Amino acid sequence: MQDDLLAIGKKYAMTRRDFLWLISMSAAGFVTGCATSAVTGRPQLMLVSEDQEIQIDKQNSPHQFSADYGMAQDKALNDYVNQTGKKIAARTHRTHMPYSFRVVNANYVNAYAFPGGSIACTRGILLSLENEAELAALLGHELGHVNARHTAQQMSKGVLTQAIVGGLSVLAGTRSAVYGQLASQLGMVGAGALLASYSRDNEREADALGMEYMVRAGYSPKGMIGLMDMLRGLSKHKPSTIELMFATHPMSDERYQTAVETSRSKYKSTENLPLYRERYMDHTVKVRALKRAIEEMQEGEKEMMQKKFGDAEAHFKKALKLAPNDYTGLVIMSTCKLFQKKYMEGITYAEKAQQVYPQEAQAYHLSGFAKIHTKDSEGAYQEFNTYEKLLPGNPNTIFFKGYAQEGMQHIEEAANEYHGYLQLVRQGKKAKYAYTRLKQWGYYK
Repeated sequence: MQDDLLAIGKKYAMTRRDFLWLISMSAAGFVTGCATSAVTGRPQLMLVSEDQEIQIDKQNSPHQFSADYGMAQDKALNDYVNQTGKKIAARTHRTHMPYSFRVVNANYVNAYAFPGGSIACTRGILLSLENEAELAALLGHELGHVNARHTAQQMSKGVLTQAIVGGLSVLAGTRSAVYGQLASQLGMVGAGALLASYSRDNEREADALGMEYMVRAGYSPKGMIGLMDMLRGLSKHKPSTIELMFATHPMSDERYQTAVETSRSKYKSTENLPLYRERYMDHTVKVRALKRAIEEMQEGEKEMMQKKFGDAEAHFKKALKLAPNDYTGLVIMSTCKLFQKKYMEGITYAEKAQQVYPQEAQAYHLSGFAKIHTKDSEGAYQEFNTYEKLLPGNPNTIFFKGYAQEGMQHIEEAANEYHGYLQLVRQGKKAKYAYTRLKQWGYYK
């Protein structure tokens, strides 16, 4: 069974029931819902209510934030980004939404929004911004997606429904396909199905809304030009760090030129509004101090995506020498060790990560997975139990708790966990294993 666990790659969503009605309507051809767009005032195909957008967000966004190594521990930085975002959100078309903004510890360059208004930007992209106006452009763009209801619109058209009903994709939207496949073997959960690619029309609308919102909030539209120029430059010189940004947010020279033209025409009178460079630099000083370490991690992740684990380790070691208590560096190194079946070393790094950031769940999951493979069933159970308390909703945790209970010969407890798992997941290797055990023990006929 332990070897089989490494081959398990299927993920399943906790939102299945929420979407069964939608997929059945889509399949039957009854996609006839209609709403009025808050942005345009025109009718809009919409089968997802605003309350459902908020609920989907609450259920799924915590898993994506954890997959991106949690919210940055720099409280002042998070407060700054949140306050900046809230200032802009107050000038949007849907000011009543429960917006929240944070920095996540991921190294890649991106920002994303969930449909209920939970918005994140990575520390990787903060390193590339030059001023607060560029940050405002970034957050304004994501607010544009929420206000235009682009994710809900795709759900209503059936674009995302199959992906969501089939399961939360593992770290999709934040990792390469290879990395996602590797991470799925560890039973890790992301919410990439909700971070699907936007269309070019979606991007154009979000750009236009983003510039409108940031100018309303008192920022120069030059911030949007700077953001677009930075993204263009990274695409040419460091494409691996921005690969996902362009996968989910299609970039083109047209978008840059449109920003320039719109700034010089529609918003010409506001071009001299402030950029707030010094204020941005003051608030990002701690993350910029990690730049060399983050760049080493970016290189290591690129190698790991190509399954060059030895080369990846070398980069992660350099990063941890520069930033020995960096949670992301410790978790990535632990993950790299587990991919190579170096379980004891993986535990060492995961446990140090827990000490560095005890409120973040991912390191507990990694340690629990490793302890299953070292036959420390009691230790594994404790790790998964802690993980579930911090981040409920991952069906794999229930399975692994059952497997650990079985390892301790606690058959009744294991049966309860396996039964709970099968209420959520009905196919795949884990489901087959759980069902077989329950039959063997006489719980199922």
